[in-house]
Amino acid sequence: MISVVLADGHDVVRVGVRTVLRPESDIEVVGEARTAAEARPLIATLRPDVLILDSYLPDSSGVALCREALAMKSDIRCLILATDADDEVMSQAIMAGAAGYVVKQIEASSLVSGVRLVASGHTLFDPEAAAKVVHNVEERRRMHGVVAELTPQQRRILVLLAEGISNRQIADRLVLAEKTVKNHITGLLAKLGVSHRTQAALMASQLLEDGVVPRPAPPADDMRQPKGAGPSGGLMPPHPRGQSPSRAPGRSL
Repeated sequence: MISVVLADGHDVVRVGVRTVLRPESDIEVVGEARTAAEARPLIATLRPDVLILDSYLPDSSGVALCREALAMKSDIRCLILATDADDEVMSQAIMAGAAGYVVKQIEASSLVSGVRLVASGHTLFDPEAAAKVVHNVEERRRMHGVVAELTPQQRRILVLLAEGISNRQIADRLVLAEKTVKNHITGLLAKLGVSHRTQAALMASQLLEDGVVPRPAPPADDMRQPKGAGPSGGLMPPHPRGQSPSRAPGRSL
């Protein structure tokens, strides 16, 4: 028997999924939750085989809850149920360890077979979209390795490059000679595999946004400003992601 816990913020979706799965003799919905807060104790106590998760819960995301669930039960199979196909959310789902990603317009029979598929250890992703996502995931993992090889000073400079400031401003911020900054940037370009600082700045912004590069505070010695220098501003936040897709009323399960 495949035990299932369902977490979705919409009552109609939960009812629809339950109605689709109820006739199946080998599948049982053992618990339902509207929010991540309600789902956590169900996952911990019921320890289901499959967790069907809304991609955007009222208090969290399906991807985040999937990570938590896998920490509680490493062999749980998470199936993300999304309002729309979204490569970014699918990428996050793959990186979080989800077993599948489907849209709510899925046919009832396909959902049933999908639950069985992920429960048996297989994955359920659109092949073409998944190939693109896997490439992006591999590239991000490669960048993790590149960033790990940077010196602390190079990481600080990489963060400042994301602000689009000049070598002189970076030098003032870090209390370094401008030539030293230029040498560090030359080394950065080589390690990142790009030829222009603009490319490095764009890459730095994306790495910051993805959390690959943290925003480290400069060492105490580096926080001293040269005499006469103006106050340094805080780091600019990364370019904001688009808002979570709104839940347009559409055909649900």
